[in-house]
Amino acid sequence: MFSRRNFIGGAGAAMAAATAASVSKVAMAALPEPVIQTRPDTMPPLVPDTGRPYNPVVTLNGWTLPWRMNNGIKEFHLVAEPVVREMTPGFKAHLWGYNGQSPGPTIEVVEGDRVRIFVTNRLPEVTSVHWHGQRLPNGMDGVSGLTQKGIEPGKTFVYEFVARRPGTFMYHPHADEMVQMAMGMMGFWITHPKARHPLIDEVDRDFVFLLNAYDIEPGSATPKIMTMLDFNLWSWNSRIFPGIDPLVVRQYDKVRLRIGNLTMTNHPIHLHGHEFTVTGTDGGPTPKASRWPEVTTDIAVGQMRQVEFLADEQGDWAFHCHKSHHTMNAMGHNVPTMIGVDHRSVARQITQLVPDYMVMGERGMHDMTEMEMPLPDNTAAMMTGTGPFGPVGMGGMFSVLKVRKDQKRGDYGDPGWYAHPAGTVASEWSAALDQPARSGTHGVGSMPSAGKPSGVVEVTVRKPAGGHTGH
Repeated sequence: MFSRRNFIGGAGAAMAAATAASVSKVAMAALPEPVIQTRPDTMPPLVPDTGRPYNPVVTLNGWTLPWRMNNGIKEFHLVAEPVVREMTPGFKAHLWGYNGQSPGPTIEVVEGDRVRIFVTNRLPEVTSVHWHGQRLPNGMDGVSGLTQKGIEPGKTFVYEFVARRPGTFMYHPHADEMVQMAMGMMGFWITHPKARHPLIDEVDRDFVFLLNAYDIEPGSATPKIMTMLDFNLWSWNSRIFPGIDPLVVRQYDKVRLRIGNLTMTNHPIHLHGHEFTVTGTDGGPTPKASRWPEVTTDIAVGQMRQVEFLADEQGDWAFHCHKSHHTMNAMGHNVPTMIGVDHRSVARQITQLVPDYMVMGERGMHDMTEMEMPLPDNTAAMMTGTGPFGPVGMGGMFSVLKVRKDQKRGDYGDPGWYAHPAGTVASEWSAALDQPARSGTHGVGSMPSAGKPSGVVEVTVRKPAGGHTGH
């Protein structure tokens, strides 16, 4: 549901101060009504109808927060509150967020804008908002106890500052940060340049999304907030594949991707079929002499990376984190490796007691993409998604860049699967094959083996189970 109530006019908003301050009941009467969005779809870019013009961004499975102009000040209203987020069809999570969603809406302003943000707390505990990467007065930095009092439940605070430099930023709490960020409280902030910038090129399509992660047990809905590294759901804007929308572009579009990482680990983000350059970080645009072509960029915790490329290759190109466990859903971390184990004898005995018992993992995990084993209610399949040629077998941080020559300018609608030209799809080979070349050398050449055993030794030691952390 999208609820955009009329913004209430009036000049009774709280005056600018050196620190974030509570808003009185009188001033509350002049607040812009909060805009609430609960649909998980990618919303069209919000073209500005007041203030200075700019080319708006598209938030993947998200939206941009509307504002009002009040005596030359751009005013926004954020509401921190519990939300229900559909992470993929059939699976919803009970999170905390802003204005009906996690992550919260993207905030877009122009360099030099004076910005006033009202923050209303509908959470059960105090909160604050830190404007990650911004240059602003110290009292507006949003660190509870250090630069301001915490925003008590039911209270509204106001932040006001000038957007001093263009770039890509984030916002998130700096009060009980471990809990509140683990529950999904975060959002994006874009400051567009006020004029042509020597280091910021104009682009045709500009996408933004945040990397976040959760530990939600199968069949449940609320994250385990004490988890440090052992997450089982790796998401983009609190969505997991196949719930993440494709990034749809027109062939030869200049495309910008802005990606922020608020998880507890780094993510090597990889794009198929194209090369890109890193053109910006949290600190601003990168010098052009420092840029080089890449297909993967690593984004550390708390960092943002802005990459750009020319979409000159048609097709459906995979776009994902290159940590393989981050492209799976609801992983069972303590399941032993069963590849090569013959289950047949024990399976016969188990099925006498459990008729629906299914052998898993003796040939790898791909069989799970074709199983129809029932899952607990409100649980995402671990490996899922269906493409034009069968199971995709992915999850988590995975999406598709769809490049089409006939996509209309400004059209972000899904064009369907790519129609490959004849003779350009890998297919089964049915003719005779020569024997493949195989390596037959072991410890020869410049480094001969020393103390080689007399017979063949096969290592059969299995390391003890001890969790699955550090990824």
